[in-house]
Amino acid sequence: MSRLLLSLLIMAGVMAASAGNFYNDVDVTWGDGRAKILEGGRTLSLNLDQYSGSGFQSKQMYLFGRFDMQLKLVPDNSAGTVTTFFLASEGPEHDEIDFEFLGNASGQPYTVHTNVYSKGKGDKEQQFQLWFDPTSAFHTYSIVWNPQKIIFLVDNIPLRVFNNNKGLGIPFPENKPMRVLCSLWNADDWATQGGRVKTDWTKAPFTAYYRNVNFDGHACAQTASGLSCGSQSTSGANAPAWKTQELDGNARNRLRWVHSKHMIYNYCADNNRFPKGISVECSKSKF
Repeated sequence: MSRLLLSLLIMAGVMAASAGNFYNDVDVTWGDGRAKILEGGRTLSLNLDQYSGSGFQSKQMYLFGRFDMQLKLVPDNSAGTVTTFFLASEGPEHDEIDFEFLGNASGQPYTVHTNVYSKGKGDKEQQFQLWFDPTSAFHTYSIVWNPQKIIFLVDNIPLRVFNNNKGLGIPFPENKPMRVLCSLWNADDWATQGGRVKTDWTKAPFTAYYRNVNFDGHACAQTASGLSCGSQSTSGANAPAWKTQELDGNARNRLRWVHSKHMIYNYCADNNRFPKGISVECSKSKF
């Protein structure tokens, strides 16, 4: 067994062992009974039919952290559906860090859509097709968010890195606490092949499953004087790993492999969409 595979298995075991409980960690926010907490709080199912989707959000808000969730996506013909796992702030000019899973016709791969918003502006999309069937078993999707960068991971393999380039005038989400939000909803006006393939409601209800929730971050609490996010000063040996997480050599190689074999859209290469030139951070190293 390779060292990389062994380390990934150990990490998966640690995340599973430290997983939280949906009863304790989240609130179901919409869906009129279509979201169900199962197995004593270990699993949560979201359902979508022609009348409504469903969703939930974390009880707490966070300013930086690592956020892990295992998902098993809608199987078979999932065209038109979108399953999400993302972070978002509240109020105007919001910040957001997105994992969105765009369904497709039977036998076609899912599209994993990622984006980063800061001060209400996004346009930082990258899309990928996974190297496994995300509907046949649970896989772990993670967002690491620290003051230096945002890392998107799948089964602890880096999918994308978005660095803090505020020195170049690129806004970075670093001041607004965010909640974790998850949902299953209909977006057949754009989700599958640009909206050309519509949702087949004869296949409804559509169901996605979430498991092994694990939110490790600087939690923010509502106080009489406003929102407090606690101390940000933990450093040295006591600092959480996510606070200074970087990619080692193996992780950088895996990221290059993902980008060369599985990336299907990169805003940095879309000259038609951005005729005045690509964003300045695109010329910087992705690692």
